[in-house]
Amino acid sequence: MDNQWLQAALWMGLALIATLLSLRIAISIALLEIMVGVIGGNFLPLQRTEWVNFLAGFGSILLTFLAGAEVEPAILRKKFKESFGIGLLSFLTPFLGAIAYAYYIGGWTFPQAAIAGISLSTTSVAVVYAVMIETGYNETELGKLILAACFITDLGTVIALGVFFANYDWRLVVFIVVTAAVLFMLPKFTPWFFRKVGSRISEPETKFIFFLLFGLGALALTAKSEAVLPAYLVGMVLAPFFLANKTLSQRMRVTAFTMLTPFYFLKAGSLVKLSALWHGMILIGIFLAVKIIAKFIGVLPMTKIFRFGKKEGMYTTLLMSTGLTFGTISALFGYTNKIIDQEQYTVLVTVVILSAVVPTIIAQKWFQPDIKKEEKDV
Repeated sequence: MDNQWLQAALWMGLALIATLLSLRIAISIALLEIMVGVIGGNFLPLQRTEWVNFLAGFGSILLTFLAGAEVEPAILRKKFKESFGIGLLSFLTPFLGAIAYAYYIGGWTFPQAAIAGISLSTTSVAVVYAVMIETGYNETELGKLILAACFITDLGTVIALGVFFANYDWRLVVFIVVTAAVLFMLPKFTPWFFRKVGSRISEPETKFIFFLLFGLGALALTAKSEAVLPAYLVGMVLAPFFLANKTLSQRMRVTAFTMLTPFYFLKAGSLVKLSALWHGMILIGIFLAVKIIAKFIGVLPMTKIFRFGKKEGMYTTLLMSTGLTFGTISALFGYTNKIIDQEQYTVLVTVVILSAVVPTIIAQKWFQPDIKKEEKDV
């Protein structure tokens, strides 16, 4: 099928169906887009063309940036022990658990087991942030703490991927130096630049942010890293500015959730091949159990140590058990670099997507904290 407009209609039609379903049932739009993507990928002539891949990649980068912009430095400082402790164990326990199972029981080689550990150690910033925006928890202290813990978890994932598989050459040095310099200058340069250009219909502020994300993303790919990493860091550095400029933040959210993130979530679902699930169903179930049980072993006791309420502790643990963006990126990295094969890739991606769906539905259905009570506590 060479008709690109028909393809665009198919993709956007699926996004519309997911949105209409979300109006009828209390499930996150991100999860519904994934599930609709699974159906579309298996029963419709969907094509993952270059422009679809670009829009999906752009969606993941922008969503990651916006999630980083929600991590308030004040909350990170005030709740550093909680966010660091929860985030670190949220990464470490499934990372070690998945490696141990894949290597000692599954018979995978150590590099393959490392890819499994990294893919299943993540917490999905994309899913968590989408849920936070929909429910309004991004305005609460609990929501901000969860987002900060997500940052620690995924930072551990990115570091692990770099330590095990990065090319240690001059490109990596250039990427680190340039990124560090940009992050250092942004807090002072951005407000000055925005004052100079002003708020106009041509959106110079938004174009400036896109330029930054594209430029640093290009450097990241050149260094064999991932474009979402600098996007997250830029978001965190600019968080105070964006929190004080709600209008700009809202405009970027509209751009992301209307046009870009549907392609990312739909594409993630379309990668799941139902025919391949039967062959790896047992392994998928085992890996999913390993990830979620390991997350509970690491995170739930920490919520008790830090005196979370019972519902808040379960809600936090379940959301920290999700995976998507960095998980699929890590699995795709392993497959692209011929570390894992097609069957192993399918297993890992399916587990990652299921971990985005199952814990989030349980959290939303049975463990949502009282948002009014949470707001009073801030």
